[in-house]
Amino acid sequence: MKPLVITVIGGGSTYTPELVDGFIRYCGELPVASIRLQDTSAERLDIVGGLAKRMVKKVGIPLITTTDRAEALDGADFVITQLRVGGMAARALDERIPLKYGIIGQETTGPGGFAKALRTIPVVLDIARDIVRLAPQAWLINFTNPSGVVTEALLRHTPVKAIGLCNVPINMQRNIANVLNVRPEQVELDYVGLNHLSWARRVWVDGEDVTKTLMQNPEIRGIYHLSDALLEKIGMIPNYYLRYYLEHEQAVQEEQNAEQSRAEYLQKVEADLLEMYQNPALDEKPALLNERGGAFYSTAAVELIRSIAQDRREVHIVNVQNGLALPDLPPESVVEVPAVISKSGPKPLTCGTMPPSIRGLIQAVKAYEELTIEAAVSGSDSTAQLALMSHPLVRSWETAGALWADLKAAHRVYLPQFE
Repeated sequence: MKPLVITVIGGGSTYTPELVDGFIRYCGELPVASIRLQDTSAERLDIVGGLAKRMVKKVGIPLITTTDRAEALDGADFVITQLRVGGMAARALDERIPLKYGIIGQETTGPGGFAKALRTIPVVLDIARDIVRLAPQAWLINFTNPSGVVTEALLRHTPVKAIGLCNVPINMQRNIANVLNVRPEQVELDYVGLNHLSWARRVWVDGEDVTKTLMQNPEIRGIYHLSDALLEKIGMIPNYYLRYYLEHEQAVQEEQNAEQSRAEYLQKVEADLLEMYQNPALDEKPALLNERGGAFYSTAAVELIRSIAQDRREVHIVNVQNGLALPDLPPESVVEVPAVISKSGPKPLTCGTMPPSIRGLIQAVKAYEELTIEAAVSGSDSTAQLALMSHPLVRSWETAGALWADLKAAHRVYLPQFE
């Protein structure tokens, strides 16, 4: 196969060394012609790109940095999006504002994820238009959160070949492998739902159903935080983001009592990382990067790209257009399910109907996601309020209106479509 041109939009992110490390680890089996890091911040590019260049020097992968999106995209084979419109300061607002209304503030769940989607979708759609013009053959691998919502916006409103990716499924696979003392590739998940709203209905190890045994293991229960009684009744392994729905009051109380929000903590981590990255002697990702929450991010990304480029037909859990995978949701919805990955892209496996214990919540959140995409594209205030009202954690029209007014005022500079 010909060496690949990889473009990273948001290349000034502190996550980038994790991603670059993946291409270095797989360079023997996935040839890369060049890595292009693009970002709107020349200062961040200089710092992050400097470390990235020192890292790839050991294996001879060419790496360039640029603030010019067209230069970065021209002729690319794969485009990875990992941007944060408004930065950590915007995330901090997303976390604090909903707490005024007794609702969790979180970067992808509830009103926080809603605000992030409204800021992000127009930017990503603009990037997609440039991809269609400059690299129509490219696959877009979207890591930008909320990943499922952003990926659905891309597939609904552009012809770009987009796949959404999250590191939660690969972390679940590896957590289970560690608990059972087996290799990750021995673990297979019957995984259904939406990004950050998903369950493993069944777990197999070497073809043997170990779900019941796994659910009785106190170590796996400790990882996923929900009450023993709930896990026992449902009988499935939850995505840990489900805690924000199923133990909402407790999560809100913890956030309200915390000395700092997650975003405020990560602002300090990012500052420390950027200081480390400037050390000319550093030529590998530092251990502190694990604090950013991106474990196995590079493995998920590079193995997905490898499966497409080499037509491997491997099964990966991705955010993909539903089709007939989950008949409880519309065919055009984006869902997070196992899919066979080949040179023609993802083909989701048929998963069948979801049990009623999880079906209703997933259907309600999907309706909210559809309205959120419509609001982000149309700039309609009433649609934005409807989207918030439709979210299971908001519930009322009055609360949705007040919350939307606060979020819009806080992020006005990043929401020009609502002017």
